Amino acid sequence: MSAMDRNPQQNGGPNLLSIEVLRNHSELFRAECMKLILETDKACQRMKDDDNKRLDQRVRDIQFLKKELELKLEEIIVEIDVLIALQSRVVKALEACKEPLRVTVLCLEERMKRPPSERLHDDVDRELLKEREVIEGVATLLQRVVEQITEQIRLNRSAKYHLEQDLKEKFKAQCIDNSCALMTTHSINNQPKSENNVLQSLTVTPKQWENISDINIAKAEQQKTNSLYLRALVESLLEQTATDIQKQVQATTTALQLNVQEIKSAKSQMEDQLSKVQQMREEYKLNSRIREDLQVAITENEQFLRLAQARLDLRRLRPSKEQCHDPAQTQLLVEVQQLTTHINKLHEAVAQSEEEQRALVRCQLELQENIEIKASSVYIDEVICAHHREPIIIHNF
Repeated sequence: MSAMDRNPQQNGGPNLLSIEVLRNHSELFRAECMKLILETDKACQRMKDDDNKRLDQRVRDIQFLKKELELKLEEIIVEIDVLIALQSRVVKALEACKEPLRVTVLCLEERMKRPPSERLHDDVDRELLKEREVIEGVATLLQRVVEQITEQIRLNRSAKYHLEQDLKEKFKAQCIDNSCALMTTHSINNQPKSENNVLQSLTVTPKQWENISDINIAKAEQQKTNSLYLRALVESLLEQTATDIQKQVQATTTALQLNVQEIKSAKSQMEDQLSKVQQMREEYKLNSRIREDLQVAITENEQFLRLAQARLDLRRLRPSKEQCHDPAQTQLLVEVQQLTTHINKLHEAVAQSEEEQRALVRCQLELQENIEIKASSVYIDEVICAHHREPIIIHNF
């Protein structure tokens, strides 16, 4: 029972001692409360300062990672743009192969239209076939390169996406932590309430949080390295393939020019021979009288032969005692033999003259035909093939 509860009648009035004790106790209590208030205020202020420091540190950590992510994002974006430009060059190089390939196939088809005697598997055909093989091989290789670049662009864009998502989350976290740093006891009433904040904040450790960005940066760096390697490879490949095609095109063109020169030379020689043959034919026309003279000589010799034979036949009618082999008989026999020999030689001369005339005609026709064939071959190689091949100039893609 306190002193105030005592019956004043029992003590004869208020207990002043108890009142003094109570008053002192109240003053002491107030002092302790003021001390507690000051201590709690200091603790709250200290905790607030610690929170602000930790939040500021957290914001700086986020800003540092943001700069790393932004730098890597800028690099991967530049790499994507460079790869897209390189892919466009490769596609143009692939398109540039179509016209040379079409011309090569056209030249092969046109050369198949040559006459059978000229349809030989010559150096030009071999170079054209090799040219077709080179261009088709380059086209196939460039197509695979386009696919590789497309895949690398996809991987770069995937790395870019993860960097952007990470940056968005970092930006959001930075804004939230900045808001937390600016938050006061008077502004908390305006903040929306969320549930399970403590649980959400504990889902990722600080080390895991940092590792996530490190992994995204490492992936982006790896894809950038792969892109640089691929670009160097493609640049070298474009230069090499352009050189290969140009070298083969030049080899084919050289073979075509040499073949045209050879055909023209053969055609010129044939034309010279034809001119000489035609001159000989004219000469034979002038000498046709010789054959007529030969025929006349044959006729005359045959008449003399008949005369000699008639004389011999008549002399066989002489009486048996007169069948003497006299000089006249000998002369007639010799004369028959000589006339027969002369007539045979004259017939042989006529036959040989006619055969040479026929051979000359055949030679002339053959030369004219071959000249036309050579002219056709020259037209195909020099006009059709060379004309279509003129625009084929392969520079570095």
